[in-house]
Amino acid sequence: MITIYHNKRCTKSRSALAELENSGKAFEAVYYLETPPNKNELEGIISKLDIKPLDLIRKGEKVFIENYKGKNLTDEEWIDAMITHPILIERPIIISGDRAVIARPTEKIKEILG
Repeated sequence: MITIYHNKRCTKSRSALAELENSGKAFEAVYYLETPPNKNELEGIISKLDIKPLDLIRKGEKVFIENYKGKNLTDEEWIDAMITHPILIERPIIISGDRAVIARPTEKIKEILG
């Protein structure tokens, strides 16, 4: 099963969702602003992406600029920041099994779809 962590107000996220719909493959859409991942889920996503938590942070978001810009936080503190402010989580994230990509650009979704 493929999972997309989706923000319906994001153009890139909507494009990735359309790509999944057109693929004909079964998938689940998680509206992460409405149902944010818990700490274990977020740690699992970061592990599958094989990145540092800071690399999953949207640094242009107002909440980042006002609360976190210029701060040197630990990985755990960045994870806590994303749990507190899910808008900070980069999107869209596409997961299939043990593989995951941030579908920016949208073409990166092909790494999951094959």
